[in-house]
Amino acid sequence: MKRRSCMGAALAVVLLASASGVAAAGDPLAATGRWSAYERAAAKTPPMGWNSWNAFTSDLDEDKVMGSAQALVDTGLAAKGYRYVNLDDGWWLKRRESDGRMIARAARFPSAATPDGSASFRPLTDRLHGMGLKAGIYSDIGRNSCGQVFTSTFPNQPEGSVAEREVGLHGHVDQDIALYFAEWGFDLIKVDGCGVRGLPASDKRVQAGEYRAFEPIIDIDSLGRTDIVKVRDLYEEVGRALDKHNPDGDFVFSLCLWGSADVRSWGKDVGAMSRTSEDISPTWGRMLHNLDSVSRRSLYAHPGTWNDPDMLFVGKGDFDLSHPEAARSHFALWAMVNAPLLIGYDLRQATPALLEILGARDVIALNQDPAGNQAVLAYDSDDVSIFVKTLASGDKAAAIFNRTSGPLEVVLTAEQLKFLAKTDIDLTNLWTGEAIRFQGERKFKLEPRQTLLFRAKGTRRLADGLFLSEQPGAVNPAVDGVVTPIADPMIHRAPLPWRNTRGFGERPRYGGWGGAQADRTPFDQELAIAGRAFDTGVGVLGNSRLEVRNAGFRRFTASVGVDDSAADKTRVVTFQVYGDGKLLARSKPAKWGQAPQDLDVDVSGVKLIELVARTSGQGTADPVTWGDAALRR
Repeated sequence: MKRRSCMGAALAVVLLASASGVAAAGDPLAATGRWSAYERAAAKTPPMGWNSWNAFTSDLDEDKVMGSAQALVDTGLAAKGYRYVNLDDGWWLKRRESDGRMIARAARFPSAATPDGSASFRPLTDRLHGMGLKAGIYSDIGRNSCGQVFTSTFPNQPEGSVAEREVGLHGHVDQDIALYFAEWGFDLIKVDGCGVRGLPASDKRVQAGEYRAFEPIIDIDSLGRTDIVKVRDLYEEVGRALDKHNPDGDFVFSLCLWGSADVRSWGKDVGAMSRTSEDISPTWGRMLHNLDSVSRRSLYAHPGTWNDPDMLFVGKGDFDLSHPEAARSHFALWAMVNAPLLIGYDLRQATPALLEILGARDVIALNQDPAGNQAVLAYDSDDVSIFVKTLASGDKAAAIFNRTSGPLEVVLTAEQLKFLAKTDIDLTNLWTGEAIRFQGERKFKLEPRQTLLFRAKGTRRLADGLFLSEQPGAVNPAVDGVVTPIADPMIHRAPLPWRNTRGFGERPRYGGWGGAQADRTPFDQELAIAGRAFDTGVGVLGNSRLEVRNAGFRRFTASVGVDDSAADKTRVVTFQVYGDGKLLARSKPAKWGQAPQDLDVDVSGVKLIELVARTSGQGTADPVTWGDAALRR
């Protein structure tokens, strides 16, 4: 192991090859030696398929579902990975009072009818499985569904008494999950949170005796009125039931909390996909909002658990075939951020032009790349975003996105790709197949709302390894240091379709700021320690612990210190590196304004590296920087 200096400072790094990393019991920063993010075999790559809601809302029936499933097969989309056929809200009739069993709406799903009236979706799921597809179902974490709480005028609302219309999971988790998976044979469940959000005792429907009150534990606009612990507990209960009734692990658990309840920090530990925003709509502004809600969360998605900016609206509204550039942009961006690709269109009406977009093999390959690296923002402004992701092959993918309604000229640089500037860089346009070669930088002209999408080959800036920001799928912020989540003002805010311009407009959400980020601080600033800027690294708050999977690399290197953006100049931070639970290296105590300390740590044979930044003092910690953090051969 090496002892190095930075910018002439003789700051020694203590390297401890064999010391135990076990800390006091209950210490969240104690090294565990294990990967803690959620992982199931069924979601090693982002799930792909079709969901009924965007096409039909709750006006759902068997012909629409099976017709869409057949279209997946007949068009070749299923062969390209679109396997899940998901029933959203509208499938249920009631909950039987005698035993609590959920009864499917057999009048709309004739194959579910049974002589005793119990109804069973097993014939439907068997048909889907026989077609080589998977089946998904919908529920809510509360007593009542989103349709009941927010879209009660839509068709196919639950019927019967107050108790019979309590179709959500609350109070029936084990019973319902056993029914949906063990008896009916479903493979995916989407669990909404409307039932714990919208039925206070003051609600007119509650006062009229239509529903039982469920005092909200989620307030989408106020974290102070949200019981984060209770919300997480409810979803973890569902997860335990899924494990119990699916011992083979072949299932997908989808959390739909719209970015509320600080789900950014814990959703990745509980389910296979987690919504990051309110519902998408087929408008450009809402697409921007949903994209922005996920674009700074690359470290919170991994093989097994994915950020979910909601379903695809390709084919409708601003993304119909009269707006082909916008449609391609929507699809390409969802692919780049590793969003689940769930089509929200009546596929029975799909045209060849639409299928060409949804079935673009090279674009799908970016989404399904086994490395599982969500694209990282290499450049961002109100007008232009540039996303770059590292693929399992070692190639890069780059998306240059014109967010505006006018043409733009945009420069792509070697630095953004983390390639050497004085060597050839080869681009392949994934929409047209055009080949481009350049050195240093290349200017492109973008049409309104266009996304240029490339596969890139070049000489890596880091010849003997990968920066951590090039492999976010292998980095998990197990503890990101956040004490009080901060509203994110960087998310594009557009009118909600169901609210329009009533009220004061959509508020910034508690979704993005304060957590760990690739190549920038938690608050979206340049990484810098004592005036030395780092264009790559991981920015996180103090009192944090990052888990890093090591795929055969021999060294971990980084320059560490308190970031220049820190407000408290008195706190002391100590950086620690663990390997499989054992302490390998520890920095000297660092303060604001002190030069970065260089770490060069032998991680040969280590499977899991943990990066801990311990901060003195109480309350919310300030940003710290793991500058140029990398794994090397």
